[in-house]
Amino acid sequence: MSKTADSTADLRATVERYWTAADLREWDTFAATLADEVLYDLPQTRERIRGKERYMAFNREYPGDWRVRVERIVADPGGRQVAVRTLFTDGGHESHAVHFFTFDAQGRISEITDFWPEPYEPPAGREHLVERY
Repeated sequence: MSKTADSTADLRATVERYWTAADLREWDTFAATLADEVLYDLPQTRERIRGKERYMAFNREYPGDWRVRVERIVADPGGRQVAVRTLFTDGGHESHAVHFFTFDAQGRISEITDFWPEPYEPPAGREHLVERY
């Protein structure tokens, strides 16, 4: 990938690497897609995670045997933004989600906002990683 994320293909490729690595639990590859100062927002649970280290811990510690499949990616290279629709499977339960990504000048993911189908209370055990708002 080039030093700047200036094409739709670059943005799409980064997001595809991000989701593939998450699905396979390849955390080094996953981490390489992220800016050090990444900001992660979950509006339904009113949680925010600041920084790559905390966000990586959040993902490594996330419970369950979930899987994720990308269904659609829409990229705006001018705004360095990507919208993604995914299908998550955890046991027999399926959920669609929509995710918005923003990129820094080096083509790394600097902001992520996840929208799930319904508001929910966050599971216990991640209080050490998140801020509530």
